[in-house]
Amino acid sequence: MNISQTYIILSVAVLILIGLAVFLIRGRKPEKKLTKLAALSFCFVIAGIVFGESRIIGYSLMGFGVLLALVDIANKLKK
Repeated sequence: MNISQTYIILSVAVLILIGLAVFLIRGRKPEKKLTKLAALSFCFVIAGIVFGESRIIGYSLMGFGVLLALVDIANKLKK
């Protein structure tokens, strides 16, 4: 296992811990469902992490995911 694989495993573990913390903190409040655009952007970011071996593909997928998230935020602010 090389150093880049260690960083990827560490990043995924941190994301899981953050997800658990958010789940436990927000568990008592009424649930807001994820919009389709936000879910799609999340999938692109995860795909960018998974396909991170090729930097061009990985960064492109993550960048597109972030762009979709920003569009979703802008749409929510307009409402």
